[in-house]
Amino acid sequence: MKAAFALTLLLAPAAHAQGVTQADVLSAQFRPGWQTASGTHMAALDVQLAPQWKTYWRAPGDAGIPPVFDWSGSQNVASVQFHWPSPEVFRTSGLQTVGYHDSLMLPIEVTPKDPSQPVHLKARIDLGVCKDICMPASLQLTANLLTPGAADPAIKAALKARPATAAEGGVGKVGCTVEPIKDGLRVTVTVNMPQQGRDEVVVFEPGLAGVWVSEAAVMRQGGTLQAQVEMVPPSGQPFALDRSAVVMTVIGSAGRAVEIRGCPAG
Repeated sequence: MKAAFALTLLLAPAAHAQGVTQADVLSAQFRPGWQTASGTHMAALDVQLAPQWKTYWRAPGDAGIPPVFDWSGSQNVASVQFHWPSPEVFRTSGLQTVGYHDSLMLPIEVTPKDPSQPVHLKARIDLGVCKDICMPASLQLTANLLTPGAADPAIKAALKARPATAAEGGVGKVGCTVEPIKDGLRVTVTVNMPQQGRDEVVVFEPGLAGVWVSEAAVMRQGGTLQAQVEMVPPSGQPFALDRSAVVMTVIGSAGRAVEIRGCPAG
C-alpha cells in the first residue's frame, strides 16, 4: 500500500516535467439527458481523453486516483446516484488499476427536491488521468437539467454497459469467511457463478471509507470462483465489517462484469 501511494505521488509531477497540461489530454461536459418516469433526471458526465490515456473507476486499485465529486452550489438536488459502466483492468508497473481508456460516459441519476422544477448542477470533480505518466485533473462543470429533456443514445448505451446484477449474472450461492489478522481482516469469498472470461479479476469494496484492500487472489474450479483479500483500516487493527455493505465486482473479458452485493457468512 505504501509503495503504491508513493508511486502515485511520484508519477503526478512527471506530467508537468514533460510539458503536458490537463487541456492537452482531457475535456469534459455534462450531458443534460431526460426526466425519468419516476421523477428523477438521468444526466451524464462525458469525459473525452487523448488517445491511450485512461481515467479511473470508483475503486481504482493501488496505483489509481479515485474520482471525487463536490456538488456544492447545485440547486434543487436532493441526491445523486452514479451508474458506473463496467470497467477495464490495467497493469501499471506491476500494479493493478481499474478504469476506462480514451473516454468515460458516466450516467448520473439526480433526484430533485422538486421534480416539477429545473435542476442546476454545479460540480467540482477531481480525478486522475494516466498514460506513460499520471497527473491529477480538476474539472469545474455546470448544467441546467430541464424537464422533460430528451433521450440521449450515448447515455442509454452507457446504462446498458453497467455490470450485471447477481441475478442477471447467474450467481448462485455466495459464502464469506472473515477472520482477523494482525492489522485488519482477511476475507475469503466462494461464489457459484459462470466464468466471465479467461482472466477474472475480483474487486472488493468494503463499504467503509479509508480501508485499504489488497489485490484479490483469485482461483477458479469449474463453476466455483474463490477470491481472498486483506482489508486494513487506518487504525491497523481488526475491525467490525458490515457484511451487507460489501460489494464484489467480478470483471472478465470483453466488457463482462458482475456486481455482487453483500458478503453473507458461509
